[in-house]
Amino acid sequence: MQTSKKIFLIGFMGSGKTTIGKKLANKLNIPFFDIDEEVVNDEGKDIPAIFESNGENYFRQKEHEKLTQLINKNEAFVISTGGGTPCFNNNMELMNANGTTFYLKYTPEFLVSRLKNGIHKRPLLQNINLSELNSFITSLLAERDFYYSQSQFTIEKINLKPDDFLTFFKTDL
Repeated sequence: MQTSKKIFLIGFMGSGKTTIGKKLANKLNIPFFDIDEEVVNDEGKDIPAIFESNGENYFRQKEHEKLTQLINKNEAFVISTGGGTPCFNNNMELMNANGTTFYLKYTPEFLVSRLKNGIHKRPLLQNINLSELNSFITSLLAERDFYYSQSQFTIEKINLKPDDFLTFFKTDL
């Protein structure tokens, strides 16, 4: 199967997109970009501060602009998207039209285990107490499933390694 050298990792917050994305990009010797980090660098403040001062719609627009810019300026990359990136501004269609999309899919229980200690860092979780976290994640995953399921590939494997992705690519990548 021939796939693009533009690789997009999508999935819920806490699914390991950034960690595996960095390793995969290193193994493929192509640039890595984290959409959230790119927006933070451009704005000069962290995501909770962007949400607080400018709102989620502003953040989503900046996220879309950065995604478009990276697609247009680079021939090859691995991009780790934000958990909501595929759900706004036709980003899922944009990514599918310009590269290969991988959905890192996990159960709500697994995501709770990954997110419970970092709730304060994530704007959408800041007002959720630990006892409500599983039901919140389950609900938000159900809302986002329409977008996530448009990914070209779905990977449901805990402890992903870069080699798990390489099976999807020809050796010329």
